[in-house]
Amino acid sequence: MDALFARTGGGSKLGLERTAALLAAAGSPHETTRFFHIAGTNGKGSVCATLDAVLRGEGKRVGRYTSPHLVDFRERILVDGRPIDEDAVVEWIDRRTPVIERLGATFFEATTALALEYFAARKVDVVVLETGLGGRLDSTNVVTPVVATVTSIGMDHMDLLGETIEQIAGEKAGIFKAGRPAAIGERDERLANVLRGYAAERAATPIEWIGDGWSPSDVVVGAEGTTFTLTRNGARQRLSTPLVGEHQAWNAATALMTLGVADDEWRPSESSVKSALERVSLPGRFQRVGSTIFDVAHNPDGARVLVRTLQATGATRPLVAVLSVLRDKDWRGMMEALSAVVDHFILTTAPSAPADRAWDPVQALTHARTHGWSSQIVADFDDALVRASAAGGTLLVTGSFHTVGDAMARLQVDPLAG
Repeated sequence: MDALFARTGGGSKLGLERTAALLAAAGSPHETTRFFHIAGTNGKGSVCATLDAVLRGEGKRVGRYTSPHLVDFRERILVDGRPIDEDAVVEWIDRRTPVIERLGATFFEATTALALEYFAARKVDVVVLETGLGGRLDSTNVVTPVVATVTSIGMDHMDLLGETIEQIAGEKAGIFKAGRPAAIGERDERLANVLRGYAAERAATPIEWIGDGWSPSDVVVGAEGTTFTLTRNGARQRLSTPLVGEHQAWNAATALMTLGVADDEWRPSESSVKSALERVSLPGRFQRVGSTIFDVAHNPDGARVLVRTLQATGATRPLVAVLSVLRDKDWRGMMEALSAVVDHFILTTAPSAPADRAWDPVQALTHARTHGWSSQIVADFDDALVRASAAGGTLLVTGSFHTVGDAMARLQVDPLAG
């Protein structure tokens, strides 16, 4: 794996040509595979997990490609919930390293090619495919999907995707394809109309918005999950997902809308939807393990959703947050959101955070003190977890996938166990 991870050092290279060339060397396996393609600022992982569960509930053999991972690289590439075999990863890297090096492919481009080749070899019925960054020039955009879905639009990755919400929407909407359905899960009607415009420009058809009859109602959030009502074609159905938070009702509805706009082959029965939703599993999204809550929120929108979920479910006080955010994220906006519920911040640096993206906890401490938020720096990550746990109450681990994954590894929480 060292050879593959070494390719993360060159930053992001937006474009499809290297991924297409890698797949061409393998006989273009993606051209014989069917995909549900999912983009968006927040909610992608939840929509993918829900699609996976519902499709498997219908008896489909399902591949799922998501990123990043929390503890084990193999979390990114699943078939029917089982991670890719270690031997398959090693064999592929050995076989494809010459062409990877010749093309100068990035880590994500190589990983995408690995996943698509693996799914074809395992003869899956369909793949739930999550974009890595943006959409239009994301490595995953080499596929022609059954349905392309954009979950939400937020201000993130502005250095690569654009400085306005409309520019970012345009990049996300780049996964829409001519003659293929487009599903829009963005709740804000103004932004949804921007996405609709992009979908129409790309000749996607039909174009479905969650506000046109797919909105969940009567949402009830509890510590064990989220229950809501979905009304379609005059029929009301009460549904539950183990994923916690009002936003998870909307993510579940977005997944069901995605299937609803697809061909008849993909539309699930009401009975199978109910049972399949109850089996959805997604580590690191408001995941409780004892008195610890893990949440991968890594931008202000995600932090605000986390705060609302904490307020809805309650948490034993004091609530102590172990916080480590990547430098290129809006950590100030995140801290401002979290300050509404966090009694004390322990600022640290996740060990797996790339050195060139690691934040400066001293800056964060200065910011916190300026606002009167109780906070301290604990440089050693393991010590930060120990001190936070010793405070009693609730330990919140958040700020990035690196933060949550590193904490899970140290606290021996298996992301794939549930």
